[in-house]
Amino acid sequence: MSTQHHGRYAYSAINDRPDYDWPGGRRLAIYFGVNYEVFDFKGGLGAELAPSQTQPDVMNYAWRDYGNRVGAWRLFDLFDRLQLRTTALLNGDVIDRCPGLAEACRDRGDEIAAHGGTNAAAQGDLSAHRERAMIADVTERLATLGTRPTGWLGPWISESENTPDLLAAEGYRYVLDWAHDDQPTRLRTKTGSLLSVPYSQEINDIPAIIARRQEAETFAAMIRAAVTQLLSECDRRPVVLGIALHPYIMGQAHRVPALASVLTALRKADDSRIWWTTAGDIAAHVETNGLAI
Repeated sequence: MSTQHHGRYAYSAINDRPDYDWPGGRRLAIYFGVNYEVFDFKGGLGAELAPSQTQPDVMNYAWRDYGNRVGAWRLFDLFDRLQLRTTALLNGDVIDRCPGLAEACRDRGDEIAAHGGTNAAAQGDLSAHRERAMIADVTERLATLGTRPTGWLGPWISESENTPDLLAAEGYRYVLDWAHDDQPTRLRTKTGSLLSVPYSQEINDIPAIIARRQEAETFAAMIRAAVTQLLSECDRRPVVLGIALHPYIMGQAHRVPALASVLTALRKADDSRIWWTTAGDIAAHVETNGLAI
């Protein structure tokens, strides 16, 4: 593999591709990727509300844990009111460390997708053997919820050079790590192709609120602006908007009202061009109809 190119997909300008529709003739597919994550108490990776002075980092650990204990359930209430399914991006360790949380995602009808074992570690520096074992272990644990996951998001968007090959070999249909397009595209692997479904690193509460120090009102305005722009383009091409949320960030009491306001307005508008869906249903539609480039 060249150091200058990954070899997973070729260049393709979005205005030079075949046209197609989402189900029902819709043109903009919107899904929510909600990240349910666990972290280590005395080390490991993790977003920071503020720099820690000592270990164990009680402040940041507890802040992240709030998402699983409280924030997730607040977001469930919101999505229930709006009658929206989401793609639940689950660390495998959530099943053991947060009893009932993964089951709640399943029971409300969310798509169950894999998000590694834990967000305390990135997978990109694992050997091929260890990464293969980790993917298999996470897959089998999530399958105990009733359905084998078909989608994967790497913790910290971390991949090794082997990751797409290993995911395809394990039977995954799509991956969310590559934010290079507004349409699903095919990634080349050793055993065939793997779909890349768009997952936003912009309409994503970690870079928006934690990295850029914005607040919920700005994030909500970003969602509104993105939908407005994509609707202005979708008569020319079908597009996807993935909205990435973390319960310990957007599930905070002072942030939910802004998110609820923009989503309620979009749902009330009932624009016939919008397909409110999941990442898995996007992948299935593209794969079944042979639509991805």
